[in-house]
Amino acid sequence: MRGRTVTAAVAVLLAVVSGCTTTTGGGTPDTGKDGPATSGRDSGAALRGITLPSWNRTDYDSPAADRYLRGIRATGARWITLTPTWYQNRVTDPGMHTTEETASDGSVRRIVRRAHALGLKVMIKPHVDLPGDQDRAEIRPRDREAWFAAYRRFITHYADLAAGTGTEQLAVGTELAGVSGDLAAWQEVVAAVRDHYDGPLTYAANYDEYQKVRFWKDLDVIGVDAYWPLSEAPTRDTGRLRRSWRPIRAELAAFAREQGRRILFTEAGYVSQRGATTAPYSWTVSGRPAPGEQAAAYRALLESFTGRDWWAGVCWWMWDDWPDSGETPARLAYTPHGKPAEQVLREKWGAAQGTR
Repeated sequence: MRGRTVTAAVAVLLAVVSGCTTTTGGGTPDTGKDGPATSGRDSGAALRGITLPSWNRTDYDSPAADRYLRGIRATGARWITLTPTWYQNRVTDPGMHTTEETASDGSVRRIVRRAHALGLKVMIKPHVDLPGDQDRAEIRPRDREAWFAAYRRFITHYADLAAGTGTEQLAVGTELAGVSGDLAAWQEVVAAVRDHYDGPLTYAANYDEYQKVRFWKDLDVIGVDAYWPLSEAPTRDTGRLRRSWRPIRAELAAFAREQGRRILFTEAGYVSQRGATTAPYSWTVSGRPAPGEQAAAYRALLESFTGRDWWAGVCWWMWDDWPDSGETPARLAYTPHGKPAEQVLREKWGAAQGTR
């Protein structure tokens, strides 16, 4: 997710009549033949995850942490994603740094331990952000060599943290479209990470970026932040949303076959606002509560992708904001907690047999 509030102008995909489990827990799945499972050490059941982002140094040490983890597990989720974030002041800067908005290493270690104690697996997905509403996809350092050297230090820091905590998966980057086309530099990044961490690796590409990333075969799973617009107008019609997913799903299936890798939705989510599916990447679609639209979008995604061998699952964006830190009221925010979307997760995930 590109920051707390997203203002980037993204052309709406006009979809034509267009973590996670391998069994369907109710509803009517949208069936079809997308091809066989792809190879790789990530093969197996689909990941069922929910992201627990951090906005401040001490978020993961909040007294709410245990309650949030229990709430996530109660949905049927078996994974959480954590997002420690470093910052750079300008898109052209040669490096990134910690701030008071960066989760402390100690807090990350402690919440990983708490998650493991509850039986949850963990993916650490470090972010690099810019001040305010600037989009990290616009990062284009003037000195790319210096930036990548700084980036290797940043990401291997979290590779060491992941290794030391027994974290089960690591993302080597998130939505860095301005630099993600540099094959040689990213191959060096991935090689450096593998020197520090032995677990599966992914990269979280935005939905309009993933086809431009050239280093997928150096990773274990393709990561896509799945914020495709699905409708031109507000809708609670799950069938209509499933139809909108069809051409996208076919494109993803073909890409998975081409790359020989499964595809994980490293993020997917919808605000509980009227028109959520017209701009899933936006925190501020309308300001009008529409929890039914959010729930329909959750259902349509799970029914469209569950059971596809090439699909590695989903990490929903996001669980509750930390107390006193939310910029968007909970009734309008991405969280499914206490809304019909949470019941969709419990239905689809709670009846699943087995875990990954």
